[in-house]
Amino acid sequence: MIIGVPKEIKTNENRIAVVPAGVEILKQHGHTVLVENDGGVGSGFTNGDYVNVGAEIIPTATEIFAKAEMIMKVKEPLPQEYKLIRENQVVFTYFHFAASRELTDAMVDSKALCIAYETVESNNGDLPLLIPMSEVAGRMAVQEGAKYLEKFFGGRGILLGGIPGVRPASVVILGGGIVGTNAAKMAAGMGANVTILDVNLDRLRYLDDVMAKNVTTVKSSPYTIREAIADADLIVGAVLIAGAKAPNLITRDMLKLMQPGTVIVDVAVDQGGCVETIKPTTHEDPTYVIDGVMHYGVANMPGAVPMTSTKGLTNATLPYAVEIANKFKLSGQEFLNALKNNKEIATGINIINGKITYKGVADAFDLPYHSLNSVIV
Repeated sequence: MIIGVPKEIKTNENRIAVVPAGVEILKQHGHTVLVENDGGVGSGFTNGDYVNVGAEIIPTATEIFAKAEMIMKVKEPLPQEYKLIRENQVVFTYFHFAASRELTDAMVDSKALCIAYETVESNNGDLPLLIPMSEVAGRMAVQEGAKYLEKFFGGRGILLGGIPGVRPASVVILGGGIVGTNAAKMAAGMGANVTILDVNLDRLRYLDDVMAKNVTTVKSSPYTIREAIADADLIVGAVLIAGAKAPNLITRDMLKLMQPGTVIVDVAVDQGGCVETIKPTTHEDPTYVIDGVMHYGVANMPGAVPMTSTKGLTNATLPYAVEIANKFKLSGQEFLNALKNNKEIATGINIINGKITYKGVADAFDLPYHSLNSVIV
């Protein structure tokens, strides 16, 4: 299979989909890997690093999209890439379709085979390709939140861990999954008073057992959310419904309950956000203020630490990329059947031949849903 790795073009996105070690493994399986010129520089990898393990360096993304049978990316295709994607081409990346009708329509029109990292589900129900970036984003949410709590950046002027005789900051985390757990570890480790809200009592029991004593667990409801955010200095949105739009847990009218200078970091912004007033921002211009509350909505937070993120992402995605590429050796229909019969990869197929095969995406825009079995027969 010819695998293309274009340079990421999202603002300040420095990650790359495959590290040189991953190229070497793909080559060992007999595949050709095309890497765009200087595509890995932002993550600390030179063209020479890729050439040394057998990759071909291609001058432009246009050429890569034209030659490759599978495109591997980090972030969703952007409008200037839509026209480069062709029918039956495999695109393997983070799509987060439910957050963008424009992207969904473009990929339906392309008739490409869109496999989304974020919905690949393991046999035990985990989301293995989302976990490493969720770990990064959860930890970064507290790191960034602590910075924007500084008065210079518009925050309340509070040190997250406080000092002897002065109370530490109050950190409220909405969601006790991978993002929330990692955010809580960071905030608690820095000495903050942390509250995690989640609807799953079993998850709260687990977190209550493993977390430090400065972490409190609370059953989530509109009432307990309002109660918690009224005293919060930093709020982290960490809600995930795989493949679907995040619910708005904090509404516009709730902002008036918060203290001026409170900081919200909504990691769920990729899926539409769990805060009604959140919108995607960039690393260049990450924040804005509504009703005195600082909003941080960077949609590619792990892109700020690409050396860590790229390695973590490739560790997770490479086995699936190898499996997809190896199955491509089969004929067209046999290839599709092989993907369908791989239960983990099948959960990642969101769009194929112009049909939406992931219900959360179809429901987000009230579009027709087609089961994978009805599309691949």
